[in-house]
Amino acid sequence: MTTKPIELKLFGDTETRLDPRPHQGLLTYNPSVELFARAAGPTSLQIWRSNGQVVAKASQRGERETVQALRWKADGQFLAVGWSDGVVRLMGLESSKAVHQMPVCDPAQSKITCIGWARNNAGKRSNIEVHPSIPAWKELSSRGHDLEDMKIVSDLPRDLTFLEIETALPKISPLPVSGGSGDDMFVFTTRASLEFLFRPFSPQDSDKVDVMIVGTNDGRIHLSIYDSFVIGSFNYTLPRSFGGSGPLQLISHASHPDLSTHTLVFQPSGGGNSKILYLVPMDLAFIYSSPENLSLLSSKTTTLQKLLRYLKQVQLHMIHEWQSTRELPSRFLNSISQTLKEAGTYGDMGIGQAMYHSVVTGHTFPEVKEWLVDQLAERGHKRWDKAVVFGLQTLRSLVHENFLPALERIGIILSRLLGIARFHESTDEIGFTSAQITKVADIVSCLMLVGHKVLLLVMEELDLFQSFSSWLRHEIDRLASSSSSDELTEQEATMEHGKILTYIQQYMLASPLQHYLSNIKPEDSDKDWQQAESGTSLLDTLDKQIKKQEAAQPHTGVFPQVEFLCRYLDSKANVVFEGIAEAEKRSVRFGQPAKIQLKRDIVKSDVRMSAAETPGALRGLTYTALTTEREESNVNGISGAVTTEVSCVTLGNGKVLDLKFLYDDSLLILWAVQDQPLRIVRIPHKADDLGYKPYKPGQAVVPHVLSNEEVTSAILNMLVPTEPGFVPVQMEVKEASSERGYIPPRVCLLGSDLQTYKVFVLPDDPFKEAAKNGEDDVTMQ
Repeated sequence: MTTKPIELKLFGDTETRLDPRPHQGLLTYNPSVELFARAAGPTSLQIWRSNGQVVAKASQRGERETVQALRWKADGQFLAVGWSDGVVRLMGLESSKAVHQMPVCDPAQSKITCIGWARNNAGKRSNIEVHPSIPAWKELSSRGHDLEDMKIVSDLPRDLTFLEIETALPKISPLPVSGGSGDDMFVFTTRASLEFLFRPFSPQDSDKVDVMIVGTNDGRIHLSIYDSFVIGSFNYTLPRSFGGSGPLQLISHASHPDLSTHTLVFQPSGGGNSKILYLVPMDLAFIYSSPENLSLLSSKTTTLQKLLRYLKQVQLHMIHEWQSTRELPSRFLNSISQTLKEAGTYGDMGIGQAMYHSVVTGHTFPEVKEWLVDQLAERGHKRWDKAVVFGLQTLRSLVHENFLPALERIGIILSRLLGIARFHESTDEIGFTSAQITKVADIVSCLMLVGHKVLLLVMEELDLFQSFSSWLRHEIDRLASSSSSDELTEQEATMEHGKILTYIQQYMLASPLQHYLSNIKPEDSDKDWQQAESGTSLLDTLDKQIKKQEAAQPHTGVFPQVEFLCRYLDSKANVVFEGIAEAEKRSVRFGQPAKIQLKRDIVKSDVRMSAAETPGALRGLTYTALTTEREESNVNGISGAVTTEVSCVTLGNGKVLDLKFLYDDSLLILWAVQDQPLRIVRIPHKADDLGYKPYKPGQAVVPHVLSNEEVTSAILNMLVPTEPGFVPVQMEVKEASSERGYIPPRVCLLGSDLQTYKVFVLPDDPFKEAAKNGEDDVTMQ
């Protein structure tokens, strides 16, 4: 029977107008949103919409680093970009800035070759799944059940486990654009970026674990889960029985949601032997052996990491704002202090004593008068007032809107982790203990105490300074005037001299905030660090040092310093993170590799994992499709795991431009014959009539030869309508997506100019579509 080809419909096309030479092929299409990303020239990245509108541009280190690998997350929320500095940076849809950074390798020794991103199912599933947007009672009533049947699907322990308390808290606020530092200085500065980063955990994702695998050209595999929680790195080398001595590089990755085993595709590094591929199974046993709430644990620890990064930036902003309130007044005060010292008339009297004298007696020393009238004057006073008031108000907002809310959220997450630790206290499978979480929670309690102390001091200093500032302006006007006016006399009568004297004594020269917001050197904190490590109560140590400071007693401790506590918090939280990562890392195992060796260089390849049901368990099957040099009409299909089988098909005298798997039942081949329309040919790679036979590396494979007529008539094929001159060199296939509204399956073609990109809609069911065209048989003969 013959088949009538299906003509594909154009979904969108665009022209990038970028220099394609430095990074041919480094272009990828978002699976759920109409966005494209590619290396834009030698040192930058560009993301644009299908209509050609540029969404974001990014570069690193003054445009010196280059893009080496790209990969969208399965749900399209993040783009992972591997740069030549050995760092993978994750870009979110809402920001052009990197929201996560993961160092992978030393750029002097290796480079990133491949990024793989997959989603695995873990944990138990309910027999009845209720859509979250439909009330359970309505779902049941639609099936003819009453409210009593709610007991069937209700799972109180599970509901409590995944209850999101954080959603009841006020949202944390964006940080000012200026004042931060480091890689995260702009990450937390917009509301959109914060909402994207701190999305609440969805119970729908409770059985899903996102896995990212990054490979380098020295055989190193970097593994992380749930966006940015790093498990660790592995150095993979071939067993001696395979005779491999040189390094390998990861070139592809495949997985199946229901299988914890992933397939890694390696090739010898350096391009010296492109005739060989190695398929290596990597089993992530922690996906099924860890507690059922692995996704909850991963999401909470990842959120905790983000909150600690946010807290670090808040701390930097707080110190910056406090220093800004002291910088300009210190310059003014140092100037008059130096003048009084050089005059030598008043002994050791400083500006503080001189101002105190003026407030109490109404008399002003000549040097102070000259400084107030001629140097400080009205303009200087306005600058002083603005610097202090604005800085203290910003500091107050940072503590109230950023610092304390972040600590509250950290405390809630720690309480969840503490519950998990106590539940699994008898085992070491989770990698951390309740004692470690309690230690971190104690540090958070210290920071809460310090935060409230700082907030009280800021409000007190702001109130006292406003009284002092009014008096200072009055003094400048009074001394500059030749006669006393009724207005000045009235102003003086309304001043709160007690507050003015308190500010001069306690805040003007040395604010109590310096005991909380100073920059400290690591060597200055060694004693307090050792004391904290000795097991003494952190709150007791903090309380003693605060009381000494408030009583003006000499003390050398830095425990009340926010910077010290934040650094100590990071160190203890990292112990927990490293323990979790190490526990998961111990359960990662590499299986026996399968070697593919052909006579000619491999030009194009793709790999797909399938799950086959067997009694009592699922069995993984890996399908690898590839073409070789000067035999680009041949398609080799290799299925393997424990055993390896091969099938070879020659598709007429046409040329296979590219090939990709779609779902578990289709291999799509971009096929071109001279003077004929461009076609996408579908081969059911699981079909028995492909004639799979046992395979040994290096052995010749007898191809199943098809003529051009057989290809176009006996195999389901789709016509690709293109303009004359458009010759595709690369194909990308995307499955249907419903993450942000339904998008049908698509095929994306990159033209030979490496700038034109066309997207075509694939039929949801090609067999049904062929039947509509009047076909009786679409199987391979």
